[in-house]
Amino acid sequence: MSFDGYEKNPRSDKLGLCPRRLERITPWLEKYVDDGKLPFAAVVVMRKGQVAYSSLYGQRDIEMGLPVLQDGLYRIYSMSKLITTVAALSLFESGELMLDDPITKYLPNFANQKVYSSGTFEDMELKTLSSPITIRQLMNHTSGLTYGAFDPGPVGRAMRKSQIDFGNTNESLEDLVDRLAKTPLCFQPGSSWRYGVSTDVLGRILEVITGKNLGQVLRQRIFDPLKMSDTSFSVPDTKIDKFCALYTKTNECSLKKLEDAKNSRFREPVSMNSGGGGLVSSMRDYVTFVEMIRGLGAFGGERVLGRKTVDFMMRNHLPGDMASMGQETFSEMPMTGVGFGLGGAVLLDPIKSEILGSKGEFTWGGVASTAFWIDPAEDLSVVFMTQLIPSSTYPIRRELRVLVYQALVD
Repeated sequence: MSFDGYEKNPRSDKLGLCPRRLERITPWLEKYVDDGKLPFAAVVVMRKGQVAYSSLYGQRDIEMGLPVLQDGLYRIYSMSKLITTVAALSLFESGELMLDDPITKYLPNFANQKVYSSGTFEDMELKTLSSPITIRQLMNHTSGLTYGAFDPGPVGRAMRKSQIDFGNTNESLEDLVDRLAKTPLCFQPGSSWRYGVSTDVLGRILEVITGKNLGQVLRQRIFDPLKMSDTSFSVPDTKIDKFCALYTKTNECSLKKLEDAKNSRFREPVSMNSGGGGLVSSMRDYVTFVEMIRGLGAFGGERVLGRKTVDFMMRNHLPGDMASMGQETFSEMPMTGVGFGLGGAVLLDPIKSEILGSKGEFTWGGVASTAFWIDPAEDLSVVFMTQLIPSSTYPIRRELRVLVYQALVD
C-alpha cells in the first residue's frame, strides 16, 4: 500500500476513479468545517491497495487554534469493536475458542443471569435463559446485552444503577464484567439484535483465555504485526499534542468542546481496556487495519487472519436484515436491507437500504462520527475521521458514499 499522508494521489485515474469527480469530496468536506458543523474532517479512499484520494481540513482544537495533523490521534469508539472481534477470531483459528461456545465456559458468573420479561424497573419480571449466550452472539450483537447509557428501559436503568459503564477508565474490565453478570438481559439470546456491551464481554473472554490484559492481546495479535504504533487504550504524554479535542452540537452552540486533549479521560494512565469502544487510533493505523481486512487477512507480508475466516466474518450472521431483528434504524442509517456479520454491518440489498454501494459491503462507525467501509466487489475501502458526538448529528456517512461511488468509472 502506498499511503504517505494526505497528499493527493495523481494515480486515481489509473485506479478506475475519475480525478475530477473524486475531487467533489473536497468542497463537501470543507463546507462542513467552514459552516461550523465539524471541527475537522479527514478522508482516505483506497482502491486496489493504493491511495485514490486523501484530504485533511480543519482544526484539532478550535479554541486553541491548532490545525489538524497528518498523524493526529482520534477516539475511534465503536470502531474498536472490529479490532477486538478480529483478535477473537485469531483465537478461533488457533482452536482456543469456538463460536458456539457458551460464554459461561469462560465467565461462569453468567450462569445465573436472567432475562427481562415485563414490568417496570421497580417490579421487573424475569425469566431464565432458554439457552446461554454464545461467542458468536457477542460478535453479532444478538446476545441480549444493551448499553445502559442509551437504553431508557428497565434493563438500561438497572445497568446505570449498577454503574456499568465501560467508559469509566479507572475501573478494571474484570470487575465491570462481573457486575454485568448480575443484571438481566433485554431478550433471549439470538432472538433480536441490540447494540450494546457485547464486545466488551468478548474482550474480557480474550483476557481469560490468554491470561493477558486486552491491550496486550491486541498488541501481540494485531498492532505489532501491522505496525499500528498509534493505536492503544490511552494516549501517552509523548503523543498528547497529536490528540484531537472532542466536540458536540447543542441548541446554543454548533460546536461545543466536550473534552480537550490534555484533560481527556483517554490520557494515561487508563485501567479500563474497553474492546467495545476504548481505543484511540490514527488515520494511518486504521487504514492499515481496514486494508488488512480488504486483503482478506493479510497486509505488508503479515497475515493476521486466514482468507476463509475473513470471508466468513463479512457475511450476514442474522436470519434476515437488522430491521427484521428489531432495529429499523441505527444512528442516521436505515437498517432495511442491512445485515450484520461478525464485528460489522453487511449491505445485503442496496435498493432496499437506499444506499449507494455494493452487496457484501462491510462497514461500521463510532459515536464521534468516524466511519469505515470495505467494498470487496469494487476492491475499495474508505476511512473517515472527525470528532463530533453523536454520529447521528449529520448524514455524513451516507453523503460520503455517494461522493465516492459517483467517481467510479472502471
